[in-house]
Amino acid sequence: MIQPIYLYGSEVLREKAAPADLSKKEELTKLLEDLRDTLVRSEGCGLAAPQIGVSLRVLIVDGDVMQDVYPYLKGFKRAMINPEVVEESSEMCEYEEGCLSVPGVYCSVRRPVSMKVRYYDETFSLKEETFDKFACRMIQHEMSHLDGVLFTDLVAPIRRKMIAKKLMGISHGKVATRYNSKVK
Repeated sequence: MIQPIYLYGSEVLREKAAPADLSKKEELTKLLEDLRDTLVRSEGCGLAAPQIGVSLRVLIVDGDVMQDVYPYLKGFKRAMINPEVVEESSEMCEYEEGCLSVPGVYCSVRRPVSMKVRYYDETFSLKEETFDKFACRMIQHEMSHLDGVLFTDLVAPIRRKMIAKKLMGISHGKVATRYNSKVK
């Protein structure tokens, strides 16, 4: 079911999400379906459970919407329950990021070039994978949500000052989105 996306200023986006209880398979499967439906409707490339108001360590990414820019992302989809970084590269890179919870704001963010992640997939199987390029970036961005960190927290202080007024507007609901959204 399509859920509203919580916008900048919503408390749930600043909470450290709780680990998901793997014994609650039916609830987690429903959460993953809600995340997928909401992501498809919003035409984004990733969504974390806190963005739909659920403070659990669950996320999805879908590279298909980015395949025009990054052809290697065609067919790249992951559902991750309780993801954790096993290791990450010391080499950093910068990409411009945006976020469904911070509509209309785009900033350059430095993050590790690659990382290895351990997680449970949608079949509740334990996986360990290494990601790089923009696939890594999508997962890093969504994992930040699980820790209550938004990409705007990671930009240079001068850039944060430049976007402060826009962020304030979003937090007061003064923003138009093409998807169902709310601030709470």
